[in-house]
Amino acid sequence: MMHTDVVIVGAGPAGLCLANALGDAGLSIALVEQQSREALCEPAFDGREIALTQKSVAFLKTLGVWKRIDAHAKSRLADARIFNGSSPFALKIGHALSGHAELGWLVPNHLIRRAAFEAVEHLRASGADIRVMASERVIDVDTDATGARVQLESGETLMAQLVVAADSRYSATRRMMGIAAAMHDFGKSMLVCCMTHDGPHDHAAWEWFGHRQTLALLPMNPDPESGAHRSSVVVTLAARDIERLSRLDGDAFSREIERRFERRLGGMALRSTRHVYPLVSVYPKRFVAKRFATVGDAAVGMHPVTAHGFNFGLDGIETLSRAILDAHAARLDIAGDALLARYEQKHRQATRPLYMMTRLITEVYTRDSMPALIVRDAMLRIGERLTPFKRAVAMSLAGR
Repeated sequence: MMHTDVVIVGAGPAGLCLANALGDAGLSIALVEQQSREALCEPAFDGREIALTQKSVAFLKTLGVWKRIDAHAKSRLADARIFNGSSPFALKIGHALSGHAELGWLVPNHLIRRAAFEAVEHLRASGADIRVMASERVIDVDTDATGARVQLESGETLMAQLVVAADSRYSATRRMMGIAAAMHDFGKSMLVCCMTHDGPHDHAAWEWFGHRQTLALLPMNPDPESGAHRSSVVVTLAARDIERLSRLDGDAFSREIERRFERRLGGMALRSTRHVYPLVSVYPKRFVAKRFATVGDAAVGMHPVTAHGFNFGLDGIETLSRAILDAHAARLDIAGDALLARYEQKHRQATRPLYMMTRLITEVYTRDSMPALIVRDAMLRIGERLTPFKRAVAMSLAGR
């Protein structure tokens, strides 16, 4: 039987960042992950580019994660543009409205994971009491007023003051604690990949609500081999249409994406593997229970349209870790009911409004009827004239 202060279930970006936030304060931490240690050291490319706000970047810097990401992989996100149907008109959100030189940064998800794991390993080498338990699976969690017990598939038992679930929006650990979650299946899937294109993106992100499809373009730095303009492309369609698209050969796929983008970027070419993800948003009934908390997607699984998913995760991790560290410094219970209740309240206030607004946006902007198209166009044109509205969006995208 192993005794530790905190058990973190899941060594994805959220779990690793929480371990980094707590690791050098004298707390003992067990980080449990189903994947192998090799997969943690060298995460595979998964197609996803993560849009990081200025606030998130600042927090990653304090964790020692940001400096471990290759500078050439950090792409500047200057502006955002929202399109409706085939109209060339776009609602433009400029970085100047945010008060920053850019709205944020785009970084490949697998590189964030690798950098966060390297930061954990650096803490371990410096003497931090962090045990990485790779290739392990949690099969039972039980908590009471005195502590928490975590049973692993290997037969080992972990005794802790606090258990934190960071094991995805479908969190098995959250379910073990009896916490229900509202899940909304949009009935669609998204395909993500990296493509080069003839036309420049001007470091602007696109969100394009078209007929029976949603397209997103996330600007990346030039292709390292050819120097061509390069972007992460996200296509959202009915699941069977995505399946067909994913099976096309490279050339046929490139021509199909060119057509869907109406050749606004000229010729396009596939430059990576393609990855498909079901579109499901999740919001638990509770974020906490007795000596238990959720972070990352286990707390809030966002639709990607507003690019706030991982940023909300980091925001919750910062809130929870500060509360734990303050309690530890004061020799108080790091998993007290009042502490966890305050975390839940603050994180719910920070996430619930935008979560609900995102649901509304996706409902309104993905309808294919002509009246909906007209209404959307009118909303975008009105929004383009309202500087306070655009400033509020820009500041939200920057994390302020």
